[in-house]
Amino acid sequence: MPELPEVSAIAAYLDSRMAGLPIRRVDVASLSVLKTADPPYTALPGRVVTAVDRIGKYLVIRTAGDDGEIDLVIHLSRAGWVRWSGGMSPRPLKPGGKSPIALRVHCGLPGEGFDVTEVGTQKRLAAWIVRDTSDVERIAGLGPDVLAVSRDEFGAILRAHSSRIKNLITDQRVICGVGNAYSDEILHTAKLSPFATAKNLTDEQIDALHGAARSVLLDATARLEDSEVATMKSEKRTGLRVHARTGLPCPVCGDTVREVSYTDRSFQYCPTCQTGGKVLADRRMSRLLK
Repeated sequence: MPELPEVSAIAAYLDSRMAGLPIRRVDVASLSVLKTADPPYTALPGRVVTAVDRIGKYLVIRTAGDDGEIDLVIHLSRAGWVRWSGGMSPRPLKPGGKSPIALRVHCGLPGEGFDVTEVGTQKRLAAWIVRDTSDVERIAGLGPDVLAVSRDEFGAILRAHSSRIKNLITDQRVICGVGNAYSDEILHTAKLSPFATAKNLTDEQIDALHGAARSVLLDATARLEDSEVATMKSEKRTGLRVHARTGLPCPVCGDTVREVSYTDRSFQYCPTCQTGGKVLADRRMSRLLK
């Protein structure tokens, strides 16, 4: 799932190519992707892109016209991605086809624009066309951006929750921007167990967690912003130290990276760096170990 670094890098990539250019046409191959009907997607052609940025893990294409601002908001969910092209076909997309392309935006010169794609059978990609991003209910319910939270604000949020820290920092209603992959990296950098209780963290642990969140996310964003959109996924994988590295040696201490599996996801950690050498129980088999 694209998280803050990927969405931020994609936004910067698209902004460098689209800002100041008109949208010529929008093709929708899957109407189920659109979660709003007013304004319609047909209101976008003829408008000028003013900026592309992000809110949490949401991509926001901002446009201007005679009737003010209209935003195209995209959530890539688990299997969505963006693909820029300078040689896009002028033929409209066929609704209901087998292509992974759900949405196509023609912008700038003929042949230029981007596709929003989704692979797999679980269709969770979503797009909204709104006059204000707060009109997107999911955005209105987001917590503060993880990179905008001061250390004291971060500490207050942790003190107010009795959740496991892994669950808390991936709960977009509490703090937005972090998902499964980068939470593994943040916790490994901070040397914290994924099952530690948020409100029981010491001041030193809160300092470490806040600093790790900033360093991991900012470093990943800087690395990805030097990449083409097409190579960001592979570049992300090369920068991960524990996530998706089950069975491999920890790059810090050499211990074997372990995994805890759930029905639809898993996460990874280093016992030596994070849990005092303890191997955490698999949630599918037994209770959590602290």
